[in-house]
Amino acid sequence: MSETPHPVWRSLLFVPANTPRFIDKAHTRGADGIILDLEDSVPDAELGSARSTLRAAVASVAQNGADVLVRINNPDHLAAADIDAAVIAGVTAIMLPKARSAAHAREISGRMADREKVEDLPAGSVRLVPMIETADAYFQALDIGRADPRNVAMTLGGEDFAADVGLAPSAETLTMPKQQVAIAARAAGLMPMGLMGTVADFQDLDAIRQAAEAARRFGMEGASCVHPSNVPVLNEAFSPSAAEVDHAERVVAAYAESTASGSGAITVDGKMIDVPVVQRAEKLLARWAAIQVRQGRANVGEVERQ
Repeated sequence: MSETPHPVWRSLLFVPANTPRFIDKAHTRGADGIILDLEDSVPDAELGSARSTLRAAVASVAQNGADVLVRINNPDHLAAADIDAAVIAGVTAIMLPKARSAAHAREISGRMADREKVEDLPAGSVRLVPMIETADAYFQALDIGRADPRNVAMTLGGEDFAADVGLAPSAETLTMPKQQVAIAARAAGLMPMGLMGTVADFQDLDAIRQAAEAARRFGMEGASCVHPSNVPVLNEAFSPSAAEVDHAERVVAAYAESTASGSGAITVDGKMIDVPVVQRAEKLLARWAAIQVRQGRANVGEVERQ
């Protein structure tokens, strides 16, 4: 079975880094990752205090096994101060909003490398997630994705991208650009992240489920959300179903048996099986195994806290 080098981030829950009541409960929400946000949800006047309490926030939200990401600000002077506060033990990745270019990604990575040295962290241990949110960056997505080995995932920010391009955000208008960025992410060896289209109402769980299921069909591996009610929906939508796992196991087994016996055509459930089908099945099983490991980590964290 092939292995996946990517983390499991089916659900990434945004939590304002300046709001203790949200931070205190974040570890109970079941998200694969918690994004401590220093950008849109934190007023400039509160950035200093949010940075100063980040270490405690990281420890709190990670206590049930979730990965911790920090979304920084884009203006260079704010980004520098955010990175100084956020590249610390316990942080898995930095999210870079409005990534401007490959050079910009490398510049951010260099700043992160400096902080890793100060914090005595292994070089490259804190990963980077460029966010494509402008028309200019859209046409540089592949270069941005390939810019630095620290990159681990990439996403197109639908609302910001729509505002920059001048389009009305919807499934119809955003499908093509999101698919393009997903393909660029794959070409760069990164995880494509995000929902297909955009869901303005976080309470519309049916719409979120449909958008997440569509995103998975387009190759996305997970998505972010702003409300805890969305987490179980995303976790389910971005996980293989029991029927998919069963089918994949039978495909892999049938192919192995055919290869060993030297027989020709292979069929499973009345359908011809060729190498790409087997490869997809192997990837699905690797994904399923990684999800089981992720859920095992969460269960261990829950037991340790009891």
